[in-house]
Amino acid sequence: MNFSFIEITSAFMVLFAIIDILGSIPIILNLQKKHKNMHALAASAIALLILIVFLFTGEGILRLFSVDIRSFAVAGSLVIFLFAIEMILDIEIFRNHGPQSSSAFVPLAFPLIAGPGSFTTLLSLRAEYHTENILVALFLNLLVVYLVLKATKRIEKLIGEGGIYILRKFFGIILLAISVKLFTTNISYLL
Repeated sequence: MNFSFIEITSAFMVLFAIIDILGSIPIILNLQKKHKNMHALAASAIALLILIVFLFTGEGILRLFSVDIRSFAVAGSLVIFLFAIEMILDIEIFRNHGPQSSSAFVPLAFPLIAGPGSFTTLLSLRAEYHTENILVALFLNLLVVYLVLKATKRIEKLIGEGGIYILRKFFGIILLAISVKLFTTNISYLL
């Protein structure tokens, strides 16, 4: 085993910035209003499982479908773009017509927590760090995700409805910018 505090810390910081659970609070609150029975533990556990599976099999899965990571990132950027449009324009594009319990999976665990940005990052981290350090960093990040998901109601009470509305618009624009950056960075390689 090659555990390294420096590698764990670096991988944690990179994944924390990419997952950006704090920036997703307005999206999470919006999802909780639509689906009252969202479970923080289920969403966190599903996202962790998806990310661990992708860490070990991601490149192979994408190759199996003749899809490269850049094409995957472009597709993910379009999903993020739609979330941003919903937030900015106060419209509903994404509707969950599946079972109520599926809201913990789509869109919360995937693609919001475990999405193209985190998938791409995991593949990049694998080239630099030992797998066990990435796994520890991943687990710690999903622990933070779980704690934030559990505390969203308290955060909403603290900030208030007006504050949430402003945050929703602000993070909608940030999300829109991230989707455009993800799209333009990866589309140029595909063309």
